[in-house]
Amino acid sequence: MLRPRIIVCLDVKDGRGVKGTNFVGLRDVGDPVELAQRYEAEGADEIVYLDISASHEGRGTLLELVQRTAQVLFIPLTVGGGVRTETDMNALLRAGADKVSVNSGAVRDPQLLTRGAELFGSQCVVASIDAAWSEEGSDGPGWYHHTHGGRKRTDLEAVSWARECAALGAGEILLTSMDRDGVRTGYDLKLTAAVAEAVNVPVIASGGAGEAAHLRDGFTQGHADAVLLAGILHDGLTTVGELKKALSAWGIPVRDTSIANGPPTPSTSEAP
Repeated sequence: MLRPRIIVCLDVKDGRGVKGTNFVGLRDVGDPVELAQRYEAEGADEIVYLDISASHEGRGTLLELVQRTAQVLFIPLTVGGGVRTETDMNALLRAGADKVSVNSGAVRDPQLLTRGAELFGSQCVVASIDAAWSEEGSDGPGWYHHTHGGRKRTDLEAVSWARECAALGAGEILLTSMDRDGVRTGYDLKLTAAVAEAVNVPVIASGGAGEAAHLRDGFTQGHADAVLLAGILHDGLTTVGELKKALSAWGIPVRDTSIANGPPTPSTSEAP
């Protein structure tokens, strides 16, 4: 069984790393390749690139960026954005990605997940679900899945859609709470736990990480297999190593890192 993972996400637009709040208000945070190397050195277990404008603009993910990253990165790299066909998946994997994340393409053609799993293995296929709470929807109040970088709401209830994605062949669910994205108040634990209970594949909690305790709660209360974070690292509020040190003190069996950790930041001060 895999140890709980810390995954660092880099949203990419026009070849640059960006970060926003609730999927808007984007700001530049640096070169994705340099950032990926930095987070690997700090102890990140995986890196995710999400080309957040690819589907909206109708173009493919930047293969050149993936190629440059794969040449220097030694931890798994997941890439998503603009993936519509098995050919797109193949191109990303051949460029050096270890996994491919699919969102809008799977809504348009759900069998894409099945074909991708059959061709490349389910471990390479990640279903990305961007969920936001709505009082109104086809199934009544609940979390509903969004596509095109959060711009378009679907009638797919997120928990049911996650269950279907796993049944279709996705080997992992990347679950982002749009309501919590960038606000640093913690993951949506109810949403995460509901999806984790509904599927038999690993679930990555995303959206809302602000301190080490939020990661702990994502594992212990949200029952996530991995937690994804971005902003608190981009802004230098903490490091992956410091977060892992706090999680280890709480008894979360994260993978050991060899880096030398300095004094804990305020975000890890709750650790015993």
